[in-house]
Amino acid sequence: MDALEVTGLDARRRIQERRSLDPLLPGDIADCRPRIVVLGELILDGWWSGSIDRLCREAPVPVFDVRSREYSPGGGANTAVNLAAMGAEVSLFGLVGDDHDGRLLRNLLAQAGVDTRGVLAMSGGRTETKTRLTSDEQLLLRFDDGQRGQAGGAAAAKVAEAQERLAAVVRQAVAGADAVIVCDYGQELLPLWLAGELRGWAPHQPFYVVDAHDASRWAALEPDLITPNASEAAGLAGVPAVDPYRRDEWVLAVAPKILARTGARNLVVTLDRDGTVLVEGGEGSDAQNGLSRTDLSHRVGQSHRTWAHPVPNKQASGGGDTFVAALTVARASGLPLPLCADLAQMAADVAVHRPGTAVCSTADLAEHLGDTPRKVVDSARLLREVAEARRQGLRIVLTNGVFDVLHRGHTSYLNQAKGLGDILVVAVNGDDSTRRLKGPGRPINPVTDRTALLASLGCVDYVTVFDSDTPIPLIESLRPDVYAKGGDYDAGSLAEAPVVEECGGRVAILDYVPDHSTSAVVGRIQTSL
Repeated sequence: MDALEVTGLDARRRIQERRSLDPLLPGDIADCRPRIVVLGELILDGWWSGSIDRLCREAPVPVFDVRSREYSPGGGANTAVNLAAMGAEVSLFGLVGDDHDGRLLRNLLAQAGVDTRGVLAMSGGRTETKTRLTSDEQLLLRFDDGQRGQAGGAAAAKVAEAQERLAAVVRQAVAGADAVIVCDYGQELLPLWLAGELRGWAPHQPFYVVDAHDASRWAALEPDLITPNASEAAGLAGVPAVDPYRRDEWVLAVAPKILARTGARNLVVTLDRDGTVLVEGGEGSDAQNGLSRTDLSHRVGQSHRTWAHPVPNKQASGGGDTFVAALTVARASGLPLPLCADLAQMAADVAVHRPGTAVCSTADLAEHLGDTPRKVVDSARLLREVAEARRQGLRIVLTNGVFDVLHRGHTSYLNQAKGLGDILVVAVNGDDSTRRLKGPGRPINPVTDRTALLASLGCVDYVTVFDSDTPIPLIESLRPDVYAKGGDYDAGSLAEAPVVEECGGRVAILDYVPDHSTSAVVGRIQTSL
C-alpha cells in the first residue's frame, strides 16, 4: 500500500467519525480521492458582457455591444468540474456535437482535471449551449441552441447510435466507481434503458444519485438519492406546489409518494433561496427482514433541514450542480448524509455568491468553514447587523439557552426557530450565568466551545453571549420579531414574554423532542463512569 492509499484510508476514518463540520473536512475529502462517474447531459454556458447605449437603425430595438465573452462547463459538465475541484477522480460520460462548441467544452473540462474520454461527439450534432447577455450586472437575455427537439428522422438515428456507443464506454467505469451521478435535464440525449442495467455492472454498489427534471424516468435504477427542486417534487407527487412558508411540512407529506414513484432510498428537495429538506427513507429492521428497496421507499425516516445564505446576484448559475457535487463527494468519502447536506449547502452558497457558472473548490470550502467563528458577535456588533437586516425587510428571531451538550433536540428546535423568520440569533448563557442557573459542575463545556459549535450550524446566523440571569436586557435592545423557546416551556411562565410583546414581538413555543435533554445526557455520562 503506497503513501497516498494510507493517507486516503486515514482521511476516510476521520470522516466517518465526524459529527460536525470543520475546516479540515474538505481536505480530508480530497485526500480520499473518491472515484465518481457522471453520466450527464452536457451544456456549454456562455456569459457575454456588454452595454446597450443606442437603438438599431433597421428597427426600434436596442443594440447590444459585446465587450467580453466567457465560457464555462454547464449542466452535467458543471457537476463534473465541481467534483474535480473538491478532490474527486471524475470520469464524465455524455454526448456533445461534432462542432466548435463541443471541442471548446471538452477543452474546458480537461483543463479542470476531468477525464473526458467518455465525452463522445455526435456526427452532425450540435452541442447544447446556453448563452446569457448581461449588462451592468443585469441579466438581459438567454438564448439556447443544441440538439434538443431532434425527435425524428436521421437526427434521431444518429442520437441512438451515439447512445449505444456511450453505454459501451460507461460500463467499465461504473464497475470501479464509489459514486455515480445521473444528470438528466430532459434533452433526451441519455439512454434511459441504462436505468435498469447500471446496478448490474458494479461488483460493489456505488452511491447512485439522480439529478433529473423527472427522476421517475430513472426509477428502475432505484437510486440512493434524488435531488428535485420544489416544482419537480410537486410534479413527482402529482400535487400543486405549496406556499413557500409551509414547505417543510409539505415535503414530509409528499415524500412517501415521491420515493415510491422514483424507487429512491433518500430525497433532497432543493428550495432555492430557502435551502433544502433532506428526507431519509426508513430502513432499520425492515431492511434486515428482507424488504426490497422499493418497499422501503414508501417509508420515511428522519428529516434534516439546511438553510441557504443567498445574495441578490442575478448572474449566478449552477448552484444546484455544486450542491449535488459536494453532497456526492462527501457521501462517497463516508460522511453521514445529514452532514453531507450541510456541507453541500455551504458549497452552493459559495457558488451563488459568484457571478457566472461558478465552481466551489476544496480551498473555498475550507475557508468558508473557517469563517463560522465570525458568526459569534458581541452585543454592539449584533445590534449593527440586526439594524442592517431590518433595513432589508428581514424578520429577526431570537432564542436563548445554555447549549452545554448539543444534541438532536437542540438542532431540531433551532431549525424550527429559523423557519419563523429570516435571521436567527442564538443568545448563549456565559459561564458565570450558567453556574448560577445550573449549579456547580456546569457548564461542562466553556462558552467559547459552545458558541463555536452553534456557529457551525447552518440554521444559525449569529451567536452572542449574555451573562445576566435572563435575556431580558438583550430582548429590550434587540427587539426581536419572534422570541422562540423549546417545547419544555410555556409562554405563561416565561418572565420574558411580556417584554417581548412590549417590544412589538411575539413568543413562539416550538415542538418538544422527548428524551433529548442536556440533563439526561449528562446523567447517562455520569452513570457510565
